[in-house]
Amino acid sequence: MKRRMLVVDDELAILLTLRAILEMNGFEVETASSAAEAEQKLSSSTFHMVITDMRMESETSGYDVIRSARKQKYNPATAILTAYPSLGSEWHSHGAESLLVKPMNANDLLRQIEALLVQHEDQKHEHTTALRATAASRESATRAKKVV
Repeated sequence: MKRRMLVVDDELAILLTLRAILEMNGFEVETASSAAEAEQKLSSSTFHMVITDMRMESETSGYDVIRSARKQKYNPATAILTAYPSLGSEWHSHGAESLLVKPMNANDLLRQIEALLVQHEDQKHEHTTALRATAASRESATRAKKVV
């Protein structure tokens, strides 16, 4: 199964380049050229990861994309792609899991994407396991009350 990516950037050259690199490395890629288009695609399809440029329609359009991705039940990994790395840690507080600085070497980009996908899947698994343990604990407590 190919991992699905949504790449969002208002620069066509960057979209085409990222799409080519990712597709050559086994990803299925959809693109969007605005935050509004990305939000529509996020709600009508599922993705393993969303990579979005920060500055598109506004200086912080990337945060709109990240917020929309975070609302999806399928919970994709998220990364901000920017040529302006002076965001400090603000990007993290807006829900992005990684900051990718362009221009970037293709091998470095792929390495960072793979690491983020693995980390994200591990976190999802840990969260699911914790939810199941909590549910089992509640069920045991409910049974114990019925016995008494």
